[in-house]
Amino acid sequence: MQIDPQFLLTPPVAARENFTDARAAVLRLEALYAQARGFLQTQFRETLAKGRPQARIRAYYPEVRLTTTSHVLADSRLSFGHVTVPGTYAATITRPDLFHDYLVQQLDLLIHNHGVAVLVGASTTPMPIHFAMAQDADLAVPQEGVLNFPLRDVFDVPDLSTMDDDIVNGTAGRNPDGSGHLAPFTAQRVDYSLARLSHYTATQPEHFQNHVLFTNYQFYVDEFEAYARAMLRDPASGYTSFVAPGNAEITTPDEPLAHRPQMPQMPAYHLKRRGAQGMTLVNIGVGPSNAKTATDHIAVLRSHAWLMVGHCAGLRNSQSLGDYVLAHAYLREDHVLDADLPVWVPIPALAEIQIALESAVAEVTQLEGYELKRIMRTGTVATIDNRNWELRDQSGPVQRLSQSRAIALDMESATIAANGFRFRVPYGALLCVSDKPLHGELKLPGMASGFYRGQVARHLQIGLRAMEKLRDMPLERIHSRKLRSFEETAFL
Repeated sequence: MQIDPQFLLTPPVAARENFTDARAAVLRLEALYAQARGFLQTQFRETLAKGRPQARIRAYYPEVRLTTTSHVLADSRLSFGHVTVPGTYAATITRPDLFHDYLVQQLDLLIHNHGVAVLVGASTTPMPIHFAMAQDADLAVPQEGVLNFPLRDVFDVPDLSTMDDDIVNGTAGRNPDGSGHLAPFTAQRVDYSLARLSHYTATQPEHFQNHVLFTNYQFYVDEFEAYARAMLRDPASGYTSFVAPGNAEITTPDEPLAHRPQMPQMPAYHLKRRGAQGMTLVNIGVGPSNAKTATDHIAVLRSHAWLMVGHCAGLRNSQSLGDYVLAHAYLREDHVLDADLPVWVPIPALAEIQIALESAVAEVTQLEGYELKRIMRTGTVATIDNRNWELRDQSGPVQRLSQSRAIALDMESATIAANGFRFRVPYGALLCVSDKPLHGELKLPGMASGFYRGQVARHLQIGLRAMEKLRDMPLERIHSRKLRSFEETAFL
């Protein structure tokens, strides 16, 4: 039996409503999303039980719209929460339950800054069945060919035309109806990343915290768990639980943690605090590709800060193993972001991040002034895509490293910084010198294990202390105008 392409089975279409209360608007978004998702889930289960339906089944993401006709200027100190010119702006919304506090904050600023209501209703963007079923642990969408009819003939599937990075890359035109973009990501793009995060990190997106540390060694994970247990032991710490891959969660310091027997590609660990104000540590492993993959997807959660705390090769003879490197510039030879962010785009150091990291080093090491300079250098960090760069003709890479004034080399920091710049997420890197290949000090097994045991705990403590300092900053200070372009989305 053929499906009539003109016949759509959809949930009842509710009238659009204006809201001057942000919380009420978000509750309406949640109701619309739950209705659409529930409709698709019900229809999908019936299809599996009864066979191919006679109609095409479709539900739509909810959306929020803002229309303003005034050129009145909003608070210029804020980099978000307002549109730059009059017009109509729209954003499709997914998982408003997950983004509840974020959406309330963003919509409240818009309503206050422009003195107008926001319009909430159904969009014209279909919700793919894969994303509607993503939270259903009991049922998975079968691959193409498993059913006796093509799934895409009945349900909508992910659509790359609404699932790209054109908005954040600054290459997007207006929406088909002529409206501008209110948010940096479309609903489908967000849903795609939420699904990828669950796959790559083996933890659900709701566990991720606003302050994310990236590392490239398991040693840091062990120290992070020890730190988490110490925080759970202290009732005044404000931390409520610790989550490991597999969504294993503990709330008391001595509980056993059921680690997954098979770890995911980039395991994530979360020390949770009310309002997602805790810390997340992601072991991205080695390489710029992993760094890009992780940050591509974590970006949709709108983190408040990303810090790389890993190891690097020291490039100066004056450096010693265990010294720290605070990146204040990045030489991008990783190439994984060249198509999205040209290499001629400067990736600036962010003062708020730099100050937090430097003061954290001073606090943890109890050093200051010239004594602090003995163990920490500030300079250019080069990120490369060839782990065995030392084996190449030294006249090429070494000359470029010298010309750039690089003091350290790794395979992740510039990638994370560049993606932070691209996604408007504050970023930074504090690295620890683990080898000096240009000076004969290679990373060998015996040297490495001794070095790691002595340095990892202190290094991680510095990163965590820096994040605590950033958490205490006003949101408008950490999300400064330095990361915003000429025409920005109103949402952070």
